[in-house]
Amino acid sequence: MSEIFVSTHPLVLHDLSILRDRTTGPVAFRAALHRVSLLLLQAATADLPTRKIIVQTPLESAEGLTLNARVGFAPILRAGLGMVDAALTVLPEAEVWHLGFYRDETTLQPVKYYSPLGQRPLPEVMILLDPMLATGGSAVAAITELKRHGARQVKFVGVLAAPEGIARVREAHPEVSIYLAAVDRALNEHGYILPGLGDAGDRQFGTG
Repeated sequence: MSEIFVSTHPLVLHDLSILRDRTTGPVAFRAALHRVSLLLLQAATADLPTRKIIVQTPLESAEGLTLNARVGFAPILRAGLGMVDAALTVLPEAEVWHLGFYRDETTLQPVKYYSPLGQRPLPEVMILLDPMLATGGSAVAAITELKRHGARQVKFVGVLAAPEGIARVREAHPEVSIYLAAVDRALNEHGYILPGLGDAGDRQFGTG
């Protein structure tokens, strides 16, 4: 069964309040999202496989560790774009595979409109990036797509989730671990997280 990690770090909770505040403008919103993403990604990458190496210091040789897996990030367009810089700060040599899904506002079902998968083999570890895990439809569809194209391990890193979204991901992909800043109360009738923070894409890019 997957791990559900919900951060209790005071810096995450501080920035989460900034993200929730309706008076926070796009510049401050993007900065807070970057900081939250950095801390969540540290947790999500804590169990990456390593192998021992020997390095030469200025004084003598020393035993060290190096990563022993290819890692890729898969931001869901467009809200996931705000987490990419933080992801590449944590793992500068990681690959970035953008996935485009939008939610049909009538059916609340995900619709895929962009995927580069299948062009070449995926990294063994893929980390899905999306600030919001609401109905879970886009996340489930994206994870299915990643696994279908060869990802051996998939993790989800977001900011907020509704219980309904977590349950949907766990039912469809029980092995996928989920890393969050908070789990909110519920979804409203339009599929938005309550109390939430609004539309993460609109708030990042000033389009709301």
